[in-house]
Amino acid sequence: MDKFPTLGKSKFSAVQPNLFDRLIGVVNPKAALNRIRSRLVMSFWGSTGFITPSKSKRSMRSWFVSGGSADKDTIADLPASRSGSRDLYMNTPVATAALRRMKNNVVGPGLTMQSRVNRKILGLDDQAADDWEHKTEFEFGIWANSKNCDLNRTLNFNQIQQHVYFNYLLSGDVLVLLPFRGIKGAPYKLRLHVIEGDRLSNPGNENDTLSYKIRGGVEVDSNGTPVAYHIRKQHPGDYTPSNEWVRVLARGSRSGRPNVLHIFDKDRPGQRRGMPFLAPVLEQLKQLTRFSEAELMAALVSAFFTVFVKTKSGDSLSEGFLPNNDVTTGAADEENLYQMGSGNIIELAEDEEIDIADPKRPNDSFDPFFVAIVKQVGASLGIPFEQLMQHFSSSYSASRVAIIEGYKTAITKRVNFISDFNDPVYESWLTEAVITGRIKAPGFLTNPLLRAAWMGSRWTGPGMGQIDPVKETKASLLKIQGRLSSYEDESQKMGTKDWESAMNRLSKESKLLTEQGIEPSVIVK
Repeated sequence: MDKFPTLGKSKFSAVQPNLFDRLIGVVNPKAALNRIRSRLVMSFWGSTGFITPSKSKRSMRSWFVSGGSADKDTIADLPASRSGSRDLYMNTPVATAALRRMKNNVVGPGLTMQSRVNRKILGLDDQAADDWEHKTEFEFGIWANSKNCDLNRTLNFNQIQQHVYFNYLLSGDVLVLLPFRGIKGAPYKLRLHVIEGDRLSNPGNENDTLSYKIRGGVEVDSNGTPVAYHIRKQHPGDYTPSNEWVRVLARGSRSGRPNVLHIFDKDRPGQRRGMPFLAPVLEQLKQLTRFSEAELMAALVSAFFTVFVKTKSGDSLSEGFLPNNDVTTGAADEENLYQMGSGNIIELAEDEEIDIADPKRPNDSFDPFFVAIVKQVGASLGIPFEQLMQHFSSSYSASRVAIIEGYKTAITKRVNFISDFNDPVYESWLTEAVITGRIKAPGFLTNPLLRAAWMGSRWTGPGMGQIDPVKETKASLLKIQGRLSSYEDESQKMGTKDWESAMNRLSKESKLLTEQGIEPSVIVK
């Protein structure tokens, strides 16, 4: 019998005495036992906690990872990820749908600004506050509805919102400069200049590993705060790319006003550049595209009912195939031409026979597999399958849940976009309006508290939508009746941007109907 019995069948059974342990055990059994006990303890601690890559568990041994910083894990892969995202958008229907669906749900035709000042802090009564808000909204509309707000004078503010948000999704990040340029006849000088993320790079294409100060074109201070952006004068993928860069300060040196808005999702501390919206699913979408194309080609071949000609003599038939010979010039005998086509009939020679190509298409398993992958893609991007594919064939409850979940994602994205883009633009515009005297806001330029009170705003966009308008409208009325919601909130969910203007129009219509002796309101029960 062995001096060291086995440890039995357990997760520690791999800890067995080796030959060296046995030799030591002959001389000093206590020392041999301590060796085995130590290995047993090490095995125990290695088997506890989370199952991680490269751990002793057999299934994880081939999984090797490295703990890179936010910059290391993003900046190096950004160019390839950005190019892949754009290629998928241009050539993959599912990717195109995901990007457009997110843009339409978050921004839609453009977010509408509604002024909401803090009346208590400013000491304004309701009438004075209403008058100030209406005037400010009208003045903002003068700037926003004109294409003069765009430095290139090609887009108005609503179109710029769509443009900025879509390019942020497509490329991972986008820059918006806020220069002042006077235009004859335009009351405001604030302009927006949208710059693609490709142009944000290190001067002279310097390697990102050489310096912590400048990486990915973003220059930071010792605290990691962006202080300047290095922008290439021309797109690096242009016909004649320029090798000149311009250093733009993140904020004005004296005013502190933002000169550059860098729009991206900051997922990790210290992250300087954003990754495209499709980055987590690039491989899945590309492989799904290849699979779809292969199935489509196989179905096409099957539809042609193609046959292959075999010869017993071994002579090649290549001379009779199209397009090796030009039929229009009579270079080959038409009777000897072989080609794929619908209902083609071929007369065979004595030593020839045919095999029928049977790719067994359509493939019954294609649709379930395609749907399963698209569901994974949608879950990763926060877009329910029903919304992503515009496929509402389930029950009312399931479709309703899909719309609600998609709306949660859209609202979260919208809040972030408003904070990063809309609010800073509105603040820059209002500052100019106050400085030029077009808007009166006492204390705006001198008191931070009053400035914040005057700056109050609300941006409204696309609503959640309805599946059963009657049922959902009744639910909204019940919530209002129970003081669980407001008319304005419920109107926004239904897609009404400006509830107050809608109420004014309804009041006017009701008055006209009453004058004509028509009952203005109809209650649906």
